[in-house]
Amino acid sequence: MAEIPTAKRVRRSKAEQRAETLEQILNAAEYLFSRHGLHGVTLRDVAVRVGVHTSLMHYYFDDKLSLYEAVFARRAVISSARRMDALDRYEREAAGKPTVEGALHAFLDTDLDLYISGGEGWMDYAAFGSRASNTPEGAELMDRYFDPVVLKLIGILKQALPDWAEEDIFWGYFFVTGSLMHTLGRTGRIDRLSGGLCKSDDFDAVKQRMARFMAAGFLSLRQG
Repeated sequence: MAEIPTAKRVRRSKAEQRAETLEQILNAAEYLFSRHGLHGVTLRDVAVRVGVHTSLMHYYFDDKLSLYEAVFARRAVISSARRMDALDRYEREAAGKPTVEGALHAFLDTDLDLYISGGEGWMDYAAFGSRASNTPEGAELMDRYFDPVVLKLIGILKQALPDWAEEDIFWGYFFVTGSLMHTLGRTGRIDRLSGGLCKSDDFDAVKQRMARFMAAGFLSLRQG
């Protein structure tokens, strides 16, 4: 009786296995940090979620902080690059006549699109970033990865508001990013307050409103 041919098992290289394990660790850590913050998670917690021994964690990371930074950096470089491209494109298209709302759309909508289309991993990162932004460790990472994008936005806003006091432009940005970070936290508070009319994870609804709303608030800061 002829043997039925069996499919050949594809053998993964050690490098591929390590890369897969690293990805699993980062995903697990992102999930846990997004819900409990840096100080509410241990390396053992991450190891348990992945299903590996805690000792393996130290093969990939020196300590919890280095893992935290790796989780932050993995998606931050994508977010930062996309926003910078969007702001560069908007500045070219505005041809020296940018508006506050146009600049905010480029800055906010580009990031919201990542969370809308990126799946649960990006939604976890949104909550992770929200928590991180309110800690000393996270603020340092925000400075490192996002300052060039923020300063690009500030530069365009200065073009849109040439007669404005510089401090008002920085305060305006500060209030915008505060609103964004609060939104990314997805606390569910607006769900409860609105009786389910609004959903904290409905980033499509946020995208339809945030830039327009924040632009109006921004323009109300004008002194004199």
